Amino acid sequence: MACCGNCFCCQCCCREGETRTPEELTILGELRDEEDEILPRKDYESLDYDRCINEPYVEVLEGMDNRKAKKYEAVRWIMVFTIGVTVGLVGLFVDFFVRLFTKVKFTLVGDSVEKCTEKGCLPLSLLELLAFNMTFVFIASVFVLIEPVAAGSGIPEIKSYLNGVKIPGIVRLRTFLCKAAGVLFSVAGGLFVGKEGPMIHSGAIVGAGLPQFQSITFRRIKFDFPYFRSDRDKRDFVSAGAAAGVAAAFGAPIGGTLFSLEEGSSFWNQALTWKVLFCSMSATFTLNFFRSGINFNKWGSFQLPGLLNFGEFKCQDGDKNCHLWTVVDLAFFVLMGVVGGLLGALFNCMNKCLAKYRIRHIHPKAKFIRVLESLLVTMVTTVVIFAASMLLGECRDLSSPTTHNSTLSGSEDINSTIRQFFCSNKTYNDMATLFFNPQEAAIHQLFHQDGTFSPVTLSVFFLLYFLLACWTYGVSVPSGLFVPSLLCGAAFGRLVANILKVKLGMDIYSGTFALIGAAAFLGGVVRMTISLTVILIESTNEITYGLPIMITLMVAKWTGDFFNKGIYDIHIELRGVPLLEWETEVEMDKLTASDIMEPNLTYVYPHTRVQSLVSILRTTVYHAFPVVTENRQNERDFMKGNILVSNNIRFKKSTVVSRAGEQRRRCQSMKSYPSSELRNVCDEQSAVVEPAEEGEDLLQQMLERRHAPYPNLYPDQSPSEEWTMEERFRPLTFHGLILRSQLVNLLIRGVCYAENQSSATQPRLSFAEMTEDYPRYPDIHDLDLALLNPRMIVDVTPYMNPCPYTVSPNTRISQVFNLFRTMGLRHLPVVNAVGEIVGIITRHNLTHEFLVAKLRQHYITV
Repeated sequence: MACCGNCFCCQCCCREGETRTPEELTILGELRDEEDEILPRKDYESLDYDRCINEPYVEVLEGMDNRKAKKYEAVRWIMVFTIGVTVGLVGLFVDFFVRLFTKVKFTLVGDSVEKCTEKGCLPLSLLELLAFNMTFVFIASVFVLIEPVAAGSGIPEIKSYLNGVKIPGIVRLRTFLCKAAGVLFSVAGGLFVGKEGPMIHSGAIVGAGLPQFQSITFRRIKFDFPYFRSDRDKRDFVSAGAAAGVAAAFGAPIGGTLFSLEEGSSFWNQALTWKVLFCSMSATFTLNFFRSGINFNKWGSFQLPGLLNFGEFKCQDGDKNCHLWTVVDLAFFVLMGVVGGLLGALFNCMNKCLAKYRIRHIHPKAKFIRVLESLLVTMVTTVVIFAASMLLGECRDLSSPTTHNSTLSGSEDINSTIRQFFCSNKTYNDMATLFFNPQEAAIHQLFHQDGTFSPVTLSVFFLLYFLLACWTYGVSVPSGLFVPSLLCGAAFGRLVANILKVKLGMDIYSGTFALIGAAAFLGGVVRMTISLTVILIESTNEITYGLPIMITLMVAKWTGDFFNKGIYDIHIELRGVPLLEWETEVEMDKLTASDIMEPNLTYVYPHTRVQSLVSILRTTVYHAFPVVTENRQNERDFMKGNILVSNNIRFKKSTVVSRAGEQRRRCQSMKSYPSSELRNVCDEQSAVVEPAEEGEDLLQQMLERRHAPYPNLYPDQSPSEEWTMEERFRPLTFHGLILRSQLVNLLIRGVCYAENQSSATQPRLSFAEMTEDYPRYPDIHDLDLALLNPRMIVDVTPYMNPCPYTVSPNTRISQVFNLFRTMGLRHLPVVNAVGEIVGIITRHNLTHEFLVAKLRQHYITV
């Protein structure tokens, strides 16, 4: 029998046929070599979203009156507004420089193509385009080398963070700088990526860092700002920042709020909804104010709400037969949803295979290999779009196109984006019109130009964009997926509209089918429903599209879910992040808390020696420890056959070993200490557990116990170092939970008392002192042991959480899961009917893979 490892706070259950790693053997106390004593830090931790109601926190509550509470709430609203304004300004910065770089590139390359078409020097134009694109992408890749987590869209990481998983470096200032700067060059470099995903990530980083008034990048600069020093507040601000990023990207504040609710946050409340919406509105109107003023020179006109605006869908004036959509069109929309779901599932499957290949063959190699891959993708993309425009584009008559909406999101006319590359003066190249324009302009062309693109052009464009966007998503540059998916889907929808118009002679509005195609493909890739519906409605500013968009997205999601997960969930799974879904499967209720809990506990006593705490912290990777006392009376009864003690856990009497010898050894060592308190501790404890003599005053006995609620037990070694697996299943009365960060903080600050003193002499820390180092608490591996007296004693009771959420061993999995997820817990102790802790449940124990394995064992046992 051996135990498998776990990247979280606890070890898995024992399984046959596996071998223990040195780290696991060290944790279990079965391997204690010096070189294996200190364990490596794990990558993924949980957020401590639940409040620790300890004595310092209670003191803050008692000193909080209505005036201070209102001040605290006012500061929170100010920070929410500041986050929204900052995210809007970040969006303005990104949009301005992307437009600047793209305009410079296309202007110079376009002039070169027009000249070389006549002179026959088109290879020079291709080299010029390659030089621009590869230079820009190289710069973007360098930013990712500086901070690797800046790669990609960042939405999988932010979704994991809001689900309760702390990914290293994901909300750091350096990540923000590399992300915001890198996406400028990756988009300007001609890659099939968007800036909307990185905007969401950037907004989340602003929400995480701005209210803290500190950064590890500028660690020497510190502000005395005592507010929001907890994971609970930080996660709420990250929700607001992510929503503001969506609002700035699409001009959709309500859609941003729903995005945080649907795709991100696992735990929500009504007050948070209002704050997130206010933050989204602030971001939208900040960006709108500045963009409208810069582009139209009409400050305060509010004409450009987001970075990506689909324009206004309307029929031509005087055309009474025109209609945006009819009931008959709904049947085609449903079919497009099915096809979009299939295409999205294919896209996700191909991208998953590419991601696995990168993880196995590219990421283990030197970092410059990732840069070379990015440059290779850029080179292939550039050559393909240049060759497709030159060889596959059709030269069409300039008089044929008519526009339903002539204004882009900027100040230029939509007809100004038509490209005449490789065509005569009176014709234009439909393929070059799509490829040699910014992606937003190409989307407007597909949505609002009528009769511009041939079916062959749309088919080739869709195929090339599908393959290249799939290859590009995952390279080491900041990249979004919304705009490429929208473009790919819009080409698909426009192709369907052309077929219906030409082959069937139907009178339809092509822009509607382009929009529905974009929604179908995007929904098939990302599998979003509510938030994506609202985002698309707000981007089109047309409420009549609500029903067809909603139906299309639902059908696309159902179709895609039949084959695989959404693209973000796939990348979360590939990273090994223990994401918790909204609910468990019905079949999982065959399991109880005792089936999935971790019974191998490492715990501390209310009064523990420094030597023991250091040993526990340095030889385990747990992030919380139950605070317990030994229930020796219950153990004695249990050994006599009293099954009341463990009727909620199915451990047989033969698996529990008496601790009399262990306790006797401790007592003997304590009597050798000079402190009279230590010499008499064993006798005092024996007196407590002995039955009261007849006639003894029980009331007086209760009053005496009232002043010493926690027995003084001072183990010399870690409880997990020498005991066997069976010895760990001993009756332990549960008193609370204390976090690793709290224990390290107490040790570093010297919060302890001597063995010849009372625990009342121990220094007391305030709530501000306990949270001063948040979120980067000191590490036990950095602790200078020479400064600590190993014989000193730490009273942890004032700083532990005495009232955490607990469950019974017989609690069904659905109840455990709902409590854990909705309350945002990190640790869930399992306590039986008489107050003994018998196990602990963490996020790892509730992941789908772990539950499936436990259910399989359950069936085998049955």
